[in-house]
Amino acid sequence: MNLEFKTSEFDNADQSNQKPNSISIESDGAPAETSDNPLEFALGEFVVYPAHGVGQILAIEVQTIAGASLEFFRIYFVKSKMSLRVPTQKASRVGMRKLSSFATIERARLVLSETSRRARSNWSQLAREFEAKIKSGDIIAVAEATRDLCRRSANSEQSYSERQLYTAALDRLAGEVAMVEGITEDKAAFQLESLLLSRTR
Repeated sequence: MNLEFKTSEFDNADQSNQKPNSISIESDGAPAETSDNPLEFALGEFVVYPAHGVGQILAIEVQTIAGASLEFFRIYFVKSKMSLRVPTQKASRVGMRKLSSFATIERARLVLSETSRRARSNWSQLAREFEAKIKSGDIIAVAEATRDLCRRSANSEQSYSERQLYTAALDRLAGEVAMVEGITEDKAAFQLESLLLSRTR
């Protein structure tokens, strides 16, 4: 199964092994269109991008493309060492959002403690559903996928693709929990897995 999380048509991903040194606003000299930024993303803010998880807005860039000036957020993802440019006017439409509140994190933890959904579909269909949840950007959906994949692991011999999906779901969930709660990602993953394994199956 191909688990590569592809960027949407609005993105311009720039793979890099070095983190930019500072937060900045960059322009090619042309005036940009007024951005439609209802969520008011700010420089330096940590945000969640559906396909890549938690990243930090390190710059707002203005570039001229096909004669039009466009404004982009440049987001850096520490874990993957990747930079991504997202048009500011389309950020909310492509699912970019602020970090979850403490209350939402608690809801996600409650989801992990619930009884897993009993799968009625074949694995191929389930895998598509799990992958869609992981890439949705919705922390509750990610928690559901993590919970259900953990159940499969505990009750059956887990395939390679199942392990990949479970790891992806747990990593995505732990990354946001760690950032919101101010703990390491390893500690967040340990706490979440402990919660999963301690529930009554």
